[in-house]
Amino acid sequence: MLTVALPKGALLKDSIRLFQGAGLDFSAFLDDSNRQLQIPDPTGAAQALLVRAQDVPVYVEYGQAQLGIVGFDVLKEKKSKVAHLHDLGFGFCRMSVAVKASSPYRSATELPPNCRVASKYVHSARDYFESLDLPVEIIPLYGSVELGPITGMSEAIVDLVSTGRTLKENGLTELEVLYESTARLIAHPLSYRLNTDGLRDWIKPLQPAIAPSA
Repeated sequence: MLTVALPKGALLKDSIRLFQGAGLDFSAFLDDSNRQLQIPDPTGAAQALLVRAQDVPVYVEYGQAQLGIVGFDVLKEKKSKVAHLHDLGFGFCRMSVAVKASSPYRSATELPPNCRVASKYVHSARDYFESLDLPVEIIPLYGSVELGPITGMSEAIVDLVSTGRTLKENGLTELEVLYESTARLIAHPLSYRLNTDGLRDWIKPLQPAIAPSA
């Protein structure tokens, strides 16, 4: 039986819509009264797991799910060993460096050496500043990262930005965009290579629903 890992949060509705286009219905996850974390498709041909976005590539890498949908930001941060199949063209956001709007810095290269940068995307932040040859101290934060500069704990943050409204409302401004992120279709690499249980036959019906720009 095909098992799909679906992400909780902003990508869930579009992810469910994608699989509906392939004849698989996991819309029970959208029912607020439903507390199940594993549900079957009504046809009995597949099942889905509802997991934290950061855990999707873990379930796929270890073979508990053959397919998954996850943001590119998570893939880049986790560096999981999964087969990256398609850019799905939804869930657009960007990974950015931001500082207080009142800060004198107008580019990342102007940040002082050994300054503090708060982020839950520790690897992405470290890789970026290493590419600039700028030594910084990365402070891992997993809640409201915007509080880093507000409280003076950090000079900057590296975080996902969608509309930019949260930054603006908290007196922050973007300096640089590290990369753009969209939802991606991933697969367990061995299952995909060997076409276990006809995995590729499940992927083909998804093609018409994938954005042409993907």
